[in-house]
Amino acid sequence: MSAYTALSQAGYRAYARDRTTLFFTFAFPLIFLVVFGLIFHGQTVEESGKPYINYIAPGVLSWGVANAAVFGVGFVLMQWRRDDILRLIRMTPTPVSAVLASRYVLALGIGAVQAALFVAVALLPSFGLRLDGRWPLALPVLVLGITAFLALGVIVGSYTKTPEAVAAVANCLMIPMAFLSGSFFPLDAMPGWMQTLSRILPLRYLNDGVSGALTGGGSLAGIGVACAVLAGFALVLGAVALKTFRWSDKS
Repeated sequence: MSAYTALSQAGYRAYARDRTTLFFTFAFPLIFLVVFGLIFHGQTVEESGKPYINYIAPGVLSWGVANAAVFGVGFVLMQWRRDDILRLIRMTPTPVSAVLASRYVLALGIGAVQAALFVAVALLPSFGLRLDGRWPLALPVLVLGITAFLALGVIVGSYTKTPEAVAAVANCLMIPMAFLSGSFFPLDAMPGWMQTLSRILPLRYLNDGVSGALTGGGSLAGIGVACAVLAGFALVLGAVALKTFRWSDKS
């Protein structure tokens, strides 16, 4: 059995046994969907004339998937380094790529289940999401988004030394980004300067790409741009993550 397979299986078992984390990873975005979906049910955005659910469902889904990627790998790397698990792994022929790849495949699996569950609930009559025919294009957008945010989580996990620090740094990054990127509120209804600022944030492009694929908002070129920008973020953040990765707090 390869180191990658062993680490992947161990990560899956650890995640499946942690029922509390498992429950809230999937329930947290759904709670936002239920709250916002019921509040804005049947309403449209004045600036665009589109239903609120067309903004809320893709936005909250994107935020939930990104959030799970950042927090998941951030907490694990910090705990493994603090408990000297990474140092022990380093004493074996296991490369850092196997460690990160095992977390990556787990993040992709979690993201896939999150997306399927979330869309299934959003399609209920109470919320009224209607899928566009090009919804399969959401898959590459989500994969690129998870890749970029997983790299961000590796950076967070490499610099923090306690669970409280991981939560503080990750929340400081993800919550303002969610509001500035239009995950909870349509960007069309925001001031111009805020719409401009959102263009430097990866979550903006994850929102745009998922929204374009699921609801048909925007063009195919727009989805392509979102994928290209997310790929760029993934490359840059991935390079920084590899550069800053630490096997031990002493290194």
